[in-house]
Amino acid sequence: MRAVMKELEAITDRPMLTMADFHDFSVDSPGDFWDLVWGECGIVGDRGEGSAVLPPASVQDLRGTRFFPSSTLNYAENLLAGGDLPGAQDTALVFRREDGVRRVWSWAELRAATSAIAHALRSAGVGAGDVVAAWMPNTPETVITMLATSSLGAIFTSTSPDFGPAGVLDRFGQVAPKVLVAADGYVYAGRRHDRREALQQIVAELPSVRQVYLVGELESGSPVDLRVPTHDFHDLLSGSGTTDGGFTQMPFDAPGFVLYSSGTTGVPKCLVHRGAGLLLKHASEHRWHLDVRPGDRVFWFTTCGWMMWNWLVSALAAGATVVLYDGSPFHPGPDHLWRIAEQEQITLFGVSAKYLDACHKQGLKPGEDRDLSSLRTIGSTGSPLSPEAFAYVYREVKPDLHLASISGGTDICGCFALGDPTSPVWPGELQTPALGADVDVVDENGNSLRGQAGVTGELICRNALPSMPLEFVNDPDQARYSAAYFERFPGVWAHGDFALWTEHDGIMILGRSDATLNAGGVRIGTAEIYRQVEAFDEVLEAIAIGQRHDDDTRVVLFVKLAEGYDLDDILRARIVKRLREQCSPRHVPAKMIAVADLPRTRSGKLAELAVADVVHGREVRNTEALANPQSLDLFTDLKELRT
Repeated sequence: MRAVMKELEAITDRPMLTMADFHDFSVDSPGDFWDLVWGECGIVGDRGEGSAVLPPASVQDLRGTRFFPSSTLNYAENLLAGGDLPGAQDTALVFRREDGVRRVWSWAELRAATSAIAHALRSAGVGAGDVVAAWMPNTPETVITMLATSSLGAIFTSTSPDFGPAGVLDRFGQVAPKVLVAADGYVYAGRRHDRREALQQIVAELPSVRQVYLVGELESGSPVDLRVPTHDFHDLLSGSGTTDGGFTQMPFDAPGFVLYSSGTTGVPKCLVHRGAGLLLKHASEHRWHLDVRPGDRVFWFTTCGWMMWNWLVSALAAGATVVLYDGSPFHPGPDHLWRIAEQEQITLFGVSAKYLDACHKQGLKPGEDRDLSSLRTIGSTGSPLSPEAFAYVYREVKPDLHLASISGGTDICGCFALGDPTSPVWPGELQTPALGADVDVVDENGNSLRGQAGVTGELICRNALPSMPLEFVNDPDQARYSAAYFERFPGVWAHGDFALWTEHDGIMILGRSDATLNAGGVRIGTAEIYRQVEAFDEVLEAIAIGQRHDDDTRVVLFVKLAEGYDLDDILRARIVKRLREQCSPRHVPAKMIAVADLPRTRSGKLAELAVADVVHGREVRNTEALANPQSLDLFTDLKELRT
């Protein structure tokens, strides 16, 4: 980042002393900035003539912004070109499974495999604009399928095999895939999960599917009758693959991916993304914000049903080796991922905030037990990372690494705020708004709160980004798209996060706006409560909701306790005291209840709205989005909440 800033200073004659200077340039001169990304990050393609950014006809409609309107490129070609960068290792992919399976793919092997599957897809009639879906674990075969699909100019979409038939059909049923790639099962927490019966149901209810490519993860041996032509994926890899057709060059606005909202409040929204838009956005985040270099080894714990999978795999374009993992992060032992970080010499280690909290609670000392000398960066996302977790990382993992808490969403398949390797890390804070993103925190009237440290408001973005959705599926007049992001503050993207600016010009995320508590007329971010409550060794995690009561809303706190502890009067009093002193009396819950489990989405986020629905007797409209829907029974008709 320092090198780019120095070059930019010479070109523009603008001082580039701090990251803030670079960020100001990126939002003041968006065309020049995205041109800089294209050039400095070595985008492969025809840039075309004219400005890199054409503003919309109406300043009230960011969706009309055009990026590189006369360019053509191919997403897969750019990722596979990463292996040619000076410093890149011979290895493109390393796959690790919880049961010890390890496989390695060189760049040459990855290119050959991509070509073979592209040939098979082309023979199946797949071309530009068609959809290929993957119901797959986080394996090299999934990456190969994505690259092959993208190489043809087709659209890739994926979800993980722990989704049941209803959840898969809610997603894939909206996008009508022509080819489905699926595993016969997956391994998790020491168990082998056979998914062949579920696959039969899914294929039977997806009439658009012409062929299925079956990946033998469990090597069950027994055939499965899907009543459509079915091919063994690995037979296709070893077949007559050919490079005929090469990489189909596509306009910048061509759809490349469909991602899905979590679906906790109804059928998931299908977000159509430009492959080119993700390529540029991720390039700026990987190479500058997180300092990914050719030859690095990049890991993020994710499934194929979360946007972080797309984010992880696109690190190939930076010349990095991508380390894929499938299974439980804590099996066969609590330090399993740290062991992999040591063995694979990972340089960027990405996990959820909850994972780091869990390591802290379990007393793990990775820096003492493992050789993490290769590790330069730890990334954290999924929920706000507590100040205590920051302290834990620097104390027990490594004192001289870059801890980057990042935040964005599936909506932009990228970040609004993330790391800055040139500046100090402050506990609990996201260091900087993303380059190119005119991010702010505003009050209920849309007035900026910049410079008012600690004052809470809504996270917004005033300009367009190339990774914002092209459209929603089945939204011809864009009414759902507008309602999702642009109605709260007209002409401005309202992301739905409750946030504040810090005294260091960093950002703190306090939770989702739709889960924000409004007790006695005061807005409270749930993350503020969790940060304090989860600091207790006795509490593994917590979830807070607002319950309607006596014509007002009261805060109800549910806690999942560590083994051997009870929510007795002493612990209750300690929690109340801490919340009152560290936050405010308004943060103290009216009711505090211990439960055995808390519901979370399949990407690991607490499902606060689902709990609120159960408590208020409302139907939870999409339990398929939850990893543990049975936990909702714990919140039904609780006697403690009747008074």
